[in-house]
Amino acid sequence: MLERRLYYHIDWLLLGAMLALSAIGVAMIYSATGAAAGGPNARLYVTQIYAIVLGLVVLAACLGVDYRTLGDNSHLIYVGVLALLIYVMLFGTSMGGARRWISLGRFYLQPSEFAKAGLALVLAKFFGENRRTIPTAADLAIAGGLTGLPFLLVVRQPDLGTAVTLLPVFIAIVYLAGMRMRIFAVLLVIAVVSAPIAWRFGMQDYQRERISTFLDPSQDARGAGYQQIQARITAGSGGVWGKGFGKGTQGQLRFLPVAYNDFIFSVLAEEKGFVGVLVVLALYLFVIQRALETARLAKDRLGTYLVLGVLSSFVFQVVYNIAMSAGLAPVKGLTLPLMSYGGSSMIATLAGFGLILNVRMRRFTN
Repeated sequence: MLERRLYYHIDWLLLGAMLALSAIGVAMIYSATGAAAGGPNARLYVTQIYAIVLGLVVLAACLGVDYRTLGDNSHLIYVGVLALLIYVMLFGTSMGGARRWISLGRFYLQPSEFAKAGLALVLAKFFGENRRTIPTAADLAIAGGLTGLPFLLVVRQPDLGTAVTLLPVFIAIVYLAGMRMRIFAVLLVIAVVSAPIAWRFGMQDYQRERISTFLDPSQDARGAGYQQIQARITAGSGGVWGKGFGKGTQGQLRFLPVAYNDFIFSVLAEEKGFVGVLVVLALYLFVIQRALETARLAKDRLGTYLVLGVLSSFVFQVVYNIAMSAGLAPVKGLTLPLMSYGGSSMIATLAGFGLILNVRMRRFTN
């Protein structure tokens, strides 16, 4: 049970900013799906509201258990996430050529979304108990293995976009744990040298196509480059004040595919313009700033590592999705956290921030 005195230490400002972003997301989903006029996707905004409510329940559950207790059981949580990922690989539901979901009646659970928080917990516990100032090669190998297992399972789905969001968790925590910069430099050189091999043998045809069309979308303007071109047009057509709620031609007339998911930011830019973009960016920056403050105030290394592990993946996803919407990054199936349509993404994001709120709330406890 949550002690009554702990309620006073909940970061209500952070929670309010997150709910504001979620509410804006619901409004944009309502507009992008043409809910007012009906249609096959007209009820998606209702599903998103259900996901927010369920996510808040999960957030409350994460608050109710001391994060140190969760850290002590992080190995069980991590194994549970791996079991779900293996189950998806063997028995999961396939849609659009990918096997990423577990069917729960009318709801589809995507376990890969929860791998980020699970990985942050187990790495935070591992390095939080490690009293060495600088991690040894064995420490880094263990952390790499813990990251590599869910990474490879998610890549097999295939879902390279979600798999990549696990890497910022690893990088942030091992850096905070004291890994020297020269090791980062060595890893960067290895990544650059192995890039041609990964391009030839590690990537599928559609992934290579996305990168090549990012460099020159006009080479296949009606095919692989279509989404990127339309996203740029949509984001740039709103001007200063936007075209108005529900009046965005690109989103309303379906020129931009799956606008309510990957490109919700483009819909916002078209309908609310530069002013609306500034408001949303300010809310995201506020959320990030409050989370960073939580990491600074944490009473132990476990709390600091946990907060920054969860936050690093969140920041990466926000930055990448916005860059993708502006045509500055290759199109990849990465949602904009708290705003894009997606039940699993919403619930997992709120669960992650439940851990962050947990750390801040218990900064004065023994």
